[in-house]
Order: sequence, then structure tokens, then C-alpha cells
Amino acid sequence: MWTLLVTLVLTIVVSLVMPKTYKGIASVLLNSKGVDPVTGMASPGLLMPGYVATQIDVLGSKNVALRVVDRLHLATNPVIIQQFQDDADGKGTVRDWLAELLLKKLDITPSRESSVVEISFKGADPDFVAAIANAFVEEYQKLSIQLKVDPSKKAALYFNDQIKVSRDAVEAAQSRLTKYQQEHGIVSIDNRLDVESNRLNDLSAQLVMAQGQSMEAASRKRAAGSSDSPDVANNPLIQNLRASLSNAESKLAELGQRLGKNHPQYQSSKAEVDQLHANLVTQMQAASNSVGNNASILSQREGAIRAALAEQKSKVLELNRTRDELNVLQKDVEGAQRAYDTTSMRLSQTRLEGQAEQSEVAILNPAVPPVDAWMPRLPLNIALALVIGTMLGLGFAMLAEMLDRRVRSAADLVDLAQLPVLGSIQWGAPQRPRSKLAKAFAPRRARLN
Repeated sequence: MWTLLVTLVLTIVVSLVMPKTYKGIASVLLNSKGVDPVTGMASPGLLMPGYVATQIDVLGSKNVALRVVDRLHLATNPVIIQQFQDDADGKGTVRDWLAELLLKKLDITPSRESSVVEISFKGADPDFVAAIANAFVEEYQKLSIQLKVDPSKKAALYFNDQIKVSRDAVEAAQSRLTKYQQEHGIVSIDNRLDVESNRLNDLSAQLVMAQGQSMEAASRKRAAGSSDSPDVANNPLIQNLRASLSNAESKLAELGQRLGKNHPQYQSSKAEVDQLHANLVTQMQAASNSVGNNASILSQREGAIRAALAEQKSKVLELNRTRDELNVLQKDVEGAQRAYDTTSMRLSQTRLEGQAEQSEVAILNPAVPPVDAWMPRLPLNIALALVIGTMLGLGFAMLAEMLDRRVRSAADLVDLAQLPVLGSIQWGAPQRPRSKLAKAFAPRRARLN
């Protein structure tokens, strides 16, 4: 009992003498929706299981502590500088020393089933601990924005350089294409190729027609040497000459029957027949020559069409080659343009991300100066003193009993004194007289004398 009493008194005295410690508490909410506000796409980093643990490590980092020191201008306080010199003997810097000291008094407690994180700081001044807790929260929020924006700004600088390279590539490819078109006199390769292809088809059709006409003219030329040639037989002049020759021959035969061969009429008629015959032969030869000349003309025309067709084929093949080379240059231009468009789009997106001052950290409850001290807590200390004092009192009682050993039985006397026991006296306290009602309900016992 004395031990318990001393423990309680000492606990109350120490609790009243100890300086008061206050605790500033602030809480933040980690918005882990996983959606990028710029692109609208899900961000896998916010959905990772270790996201909250990573944010806690960032919150408790030395970088945030140094920001808090600079924010509150603690490194320029003369009192703190003197404490640093007394404590660290001038080793290191006051900023690092303060950052380590603040981190030792900082507690970060994440919630078990939510994204709320509690930040608490302990100290002797209630206003100071609230200011430190709020400074940690605000600097952590700024740092989270900076960690998100800085990579986008660096990426924007990279894409800005790449877009210049892509623009130069597009201009170079377009220049090569324009120069090639100027060298080959190409305005529209597709329309020109269609015209030349149509011309090639027309020449092919004309060649087929000319070949047929040439073959027909050659056949007529071979048949023109005989009188059965259709071109000779159907000639109107030759037909008239033949009719006149037939009439003249009939008249000559009639005169030969009536007159002699030396008769003037007979001689005149014979001369007429000879003249008609000579004219017929001459006209037949002229008709045959005309058929031959027509065959020659058609043959020359066939050769000209064949030469024009060969030239047109070479021209179309050259256009096809030119088109293939032009398509390669156009594909180079299109590829460079696509690369430029993609780079430009990524540059715009990274610029927006670099300018988005939105953080996934929201201040849920800012710290306010606490009214009551966090330590010492007198009721809790008294309860602990009761438990500890009781345990110490029991321990001291058992120790005193072990040090002051008493004889309570014959066996103890034999063990301690090493003497034989001759007899023992059984003593019992006299019983109090019981009432009649108690005797009535008490069980009866048999007595042995």
C-alpha cells in the first residue's frame, strides 16, 4: 500500500511539474480517381496499391521539411541559430539540422480504409505546432504539383526541339517533291497518265485497223495483175471501154463479112478496135497500179502507227517510272507530315499538362492551435500509476515475504532448524455462538470422542 501511495504521489507531482506538450493535427485527402484532367485517360499510377505509401514517404521527406523551414524563415531566427551552434557545434547547416529536428517530431498516420492521411506535430507552443502542421501540408501539396508538372515541362522542351526537326524534315521532303515535278514538268501525274494511256489504247486500235487494211490491200495488189481482179473489173471506165470494144469488135466482124480487109471502112473499124483495146489495156494497168499504190500507202501507214505506238509505250513506261518516283517522294512528305502532326499534338498536350496546377492532394482539415495539452495527461497517468503501483506493491510484498521467512508448520521447523518434532498443539479460534435459526438450518455432524 505504501508503494502504491508513493507511486501515485510521484506520478501526480511529475505530471504537474512536466512542461506541457501540444499537438497540431491536420489531414489531407488523396484524390485517387485515376483520371488525368488534361487527357481524360486513366492514370495507372493513382490506381497502384502503393500510391498512398508513396505519398506518405513524400510527405515525410527531407525536401518537404526544408521547404517548411524556408517557408517559416526558421533558419534566420537568432535563437534557433544559437541552439544549432550549441547542439551541433557548427557541423552542417542550420536548414538541415532544423529539417531533421522537425521530422523527428512529425507523425504521419494513414487511414486504414480511406485515402485520408493525418499529419501531426508536437511542441511546446500551440500556435507553432499548428503552423508547422499546416506548413507541412501546404508544402507537400506544392511539391506534389511540382513533381507532376516538372516532367511535363521537360517533355515540352524536348517536343519543342523535335517539332523544329519535324518541320525541317517536312520542308525538305516538300522541296524535293517540288523540284522533281519542276524537272519533269509534272503538274498532275494522275491526269497526265490517263491521257497518255488513252492515247496508247487509241494507237493500239488504229494499228489493228491499219493491219487489217494493209492485209486487204496486199491481197488486192496480188490479184490486180489479172482481169478477174474486183478492183479492175468494177472500174466504170474499164467497163465502158470493154462495152465499146465489144461493140467495135461486133461492127468489125459484120464489116468483115460484107467488105474486104483492104476496104476503107474495114480499116477504119479495125483501127477503132485496136485503139479501144490499147485504151483498155492502159486503163487496166492504171487500175492495177492504183491498187498497188494504195497497198503501199496502207503499209506505210501501218509502219507509222507501229512506230507511234512504240514511242507511246516508251512514254507511258517513263510516266509509270516517274509516277513511282513521285509516289516515293509523296510518301516521304506524308510521313514527315504525320510525324510533325503527332509531335505537334504531343507538344500541345504536354504544354497543357505543364500548365495544369491541379493536385491530387486536397487539404481536408487544416490544423488549428490546440486548446488542451497533449501531454501530460493526468487522468491517464493516474490510471497507469494505479496499475504500476499495484504491481510494484505486490512485487515488494513478495520480496519482503521471501526475505523475512516465518515458521508456519511442523515441516517448516524440521526444514529450517533440523530438529525432530516431539508434538504439536492444534489451536483454533473460538467459535461465536450461533443463533437458534442458524442452528436449525445447520447440518448435523457426528461427534467422535
